[in-house]
Amino acid sequence: MFLSTRISSASKSPFKSKTLITLLPIFRRSSTAAAPPMEVSASEETLRGNLAEKRAAVDSQAEAVRKLKAVGAENSEINVAVDNLKALKVEASAVSRRLQDVLSRNGGSGATDREAFRQAVVNTLERRLFYVASFKIYRGVAGLYDYGPPGCAVKANVLAFWRQHFVLEENMLEVDCPCVTPEIVLKASGHVEKFTDLMVKDEKTGTCYRADHLLKDYCKDKLEKDLSLSTEKFTEIKHVLAVLDDLSAEELGAKLKEYGITAPDTKNPLSDPYPFNLMFQTSIGPSGLSPGYMRPETAQGIFVNFKDLYYYNGNRLPFAAAQIGQAFRNEISPRQGLLRVREFTLAEIEHFVDPKDKSHAKFVDVADLEFLMFPRELQLAGELAKPMVLGEAVWKGIVNNETLGYFIGRVYLFLTHLGIDKERLRFRQHLLNEMAHYAVDCWDAEIECSYGWIECVGIADRSAYDLRAHTVGSNFLQRNQEKSGVPLVAHEKYPEPIEVEKLLITPSKKELGLAFKGNQKMITEALEAMTEAEALEMKAALESKGEIEFLVCNLGKSVSIKKNMVSISIEKKKEHQRVFTPSVIEPSFGIGRIIYCLFEHCFYTRPSKSEDEQLNVFRFPPLVAPIKCTVFPLIKNEKFDETAKIISKSLTAAGISHIIDITGTSIGKRYARTDEIGVPFAITVDSTTSVTIRDRDSKDQIRVSIDEVALVVKEVADGQSTWADIMWSSFAVEADVCRIIALFEGSDLCRPSDHDSMSGTSTLTTRLALESGLVGRIRDTSYVLILPRWHLACFGSLAVLFYPEIRSVLFVPAICGLL
Repeated sequence: MFLSTRISSASKSPFKSKTLITLLPIFRRSSTAAAPPMEVSASEETLRGNLAEKRAAVDSQAEAVRKLKAVGAENSEINVAVDNLKALKVEASAVSRRLQDVLSRNGGSGATDREAFRQAVVNTLERRLFYVASFKIYRGVAGLYDYGPPGCAVKANVLAFWRQHFVLEENMLEVDCPCVTPEIVLKASGHVEKFTDLMVKDEKTGTCYRADHLLKDYCKDKLEKDLSLSTEKFTEIKHVLAVLDDLSAEELGAKLKEYGITAPDTKNPLSDPYPFNLMFQTSIGPSGLSPGYMRPETAQGIFVNFKDLYYYNGNRLPFAAAQIGQAFRNEISPRQGLLRVREFTLAEIEHFVDPKDKSHAKFVDVADLEFLMFPRELQLAGELAKPMVLGEAVWKGIVNNETLGYFIGRVYLFLTHLGIDKERLRFRQHLLNEMAHYAVDCWDAEIECSYGWIECVGIADRSAYDLRAHTVGSNFLQRNQEKSGVPLVAHEKYPEPIEVEKLLITPSKKELGLAFKGNQKMITEALEAMTEAEALEMKAALESKGEIEFLVCNLGKSVSIKKNMVSISIEKKKEHQRVFTPSVIEPSFGIGRIIYCLFEHCFYTRPSKSEDEQLNVFRFPPLVAPIKCTVFPLIKNEKFDETAKIISKSLTAAGISHIIDITGTSIGKRYARTDEIGVPFAITVDSTTSVTIRDRDSKDQIRVSIDEVALVVKEVADGQSTWADIMWSSFAVEADVCRIIALFEGSDLCRPSDHDSMSGTSTLTTRLALESGLVGRIRDTSYVLILPRWHLACFGSLAVLFYPEIRSVLFVPAICGLL
């Protein structure tokens, strides 16, 4: 606590007004538990490389010793070689011990500490009903979870902030589309054909596993635990991890057999990998003739509504549409709690932009942000993510364009405002083998937790693929119904008509009908849907060879197109407008994954007051905390209970979520209960006129009047102020003038040699304080001299005699960094 020397009203002073001082407590550093360990630190990578080099040197020297002995070298020469071998073994052993120490600090020897930390988090989450397994009384279903009251509140707060941060800030058009999607929509988007994972089965029990997950787990386990790996094997396994997403079913199966990977639960042999479609299929209507699927993402609902949204926006680009909703994926082997589930919440943005102009007017707002980025060049070089300035990354072409860069910056701000640790957040660029052929550039916001680096947000420049796919799909449907197609395009009017060259594709229905009979219509449509590049390539081939093999996707095979079957020509014409298909920048947020990582990043433990147990705490920022404050009558007292109810009404009127605890349990236990669900503030009623507000993490308290308590809590809960701001504003002095002179213990502002000069005038003190920036204005009040410890006894009382404007003398410890 601060020490205050109050000056009697009889002191010589021209000021008669009352002085009221509310003292700040000493700021404490909040307790923190060790964060979940880093997956691979820079020192770990270096030590692994050093260990591999040392072991290679040991092997080489051992071979040299063997050769010397084999050729009958002199004993002295052999002894020198043996001594060198022993020295190399000692060096290798020392590096091995250092590596084990690093692994212990970064996650225990292996995953032991990570598992213990994760278990502590999950146990707390389930015990306090943040989430639980769905249908638990029926033994549950893997990959399905229910959010309990605090979990629902956290999720609602995250989504509310998402709307504020993105939808409101960018004037986005929010839509809400159905979960059940007709098959033809997902055929056009490619999901029916390609939305698959490779699966393997336990050949004896029939249990299914994702093949790539088994290989990934094996590789990570070897890299983490097997210190005997040779340099070549270590490099090989790292390469397998890097190209894992690019392996075919045959290559994946070969690796599983090469490494001897079996079923995790039974150690039985596994089948060869085969594709499994992840969508839940259903029928729309009672006839069963209209197949559909539960949507695997929300984006398709936005794409098919592009024409109407474009019109709603005044036929202007760029604009963005947003949607929050449930998505469904029939995961082969759900695991890792909320990280891999079968039903989950997505929040997706589709930002439509002219492909010729991907600049962004607000990019300057995020250009100076610096955070961990992991471009593909660093990944391929085997290096770690590095801090980069976003503006430089865009300028150097690491990030493809400003609009993509702008959303990367906004995603970073969103996640860090939620409470994600910026040191455990990185933006990883997709390798070329990870990206779809149509994608321009893709980045993932990855958050590190006890499971490793988890992809939580994908930010992709998808070019014009989606709108083109649905244009073709709708044309196919509507032509079958003998109606016009639906072009999902935008328009740019020219100031003056311009002459352009247009490519005309005219299939000969007669020749195609004679050659392909019933398939004529599908082939005609495929020819008309060719891109300009494809058409020009066909034109050149037909002119040189007379025929070309042409892939018809709807037929699933190639057909031979001859010169008389299609006419491809270029003609000049005047155009009054440019018609083009917009590109799409898509940030896609996995809300459940973000929330779970937030749980881990906010969890820590601290000792109880008696230090006989560790108490669990979630340090949620007020922005996302499930309950903003609790109200505790200090003791069982009718007047205090009534005061608590009055405060509750004012909090409700202010829209602040809260609970009242009038159980009469000790105040310490009540604090611990609410700290464990992350309540940031506790209001203790110990008077009928004023109360104390306690901060969860620092455990500091301030006193405010009952009339002000709702206003104070709302101000900090809404992010208008921080707890430090509230603490400082509680330091109030009511008098007549307007300056505070602050001198901190241990500072150079007032050394012992300054005593004499200060005793004659306040000029030096004022000047020093002003020059140091340690002067603050508090409600236009009187001079308050805040003295270091050594001044208090010898100088405090004398100060008032020489400076009648000083109304109080306060002792401020050096650790108070408030000013």
